[in-house]
Amino acid sequence: MPRKDPCQKQACAIQQCLQANKYQESMCEHVIREMRRCCDSLTGNSICCSGFKDSKPTENKSNT
Repeated sequence: MPRKDPCQKQACAIQQCLQANKYQESMCEHVIREMRRCCDSLTGNSICCSGFKDSKPTENKSNT
C-alpha cells in the first residue's frame, strides 16, 4: 500500500485557499509558507514538493 505524502495536507490547503480567494496568491502566503517548511524538512520524500524544490519564495525587493 502506498504511503501518504507527508506534505499532502499543506498542498491541499494551498488549493483550498486559492479557490476560496479567487486564485490571489497574496491571500494565501501563510499556507504557501507552511508548504515550504514541510518541503524543506522533507527534502526528497514528498512528491507534492517537486514543484517547490527549485522555486524560491517571492520577495518584495526595493532598492532604497
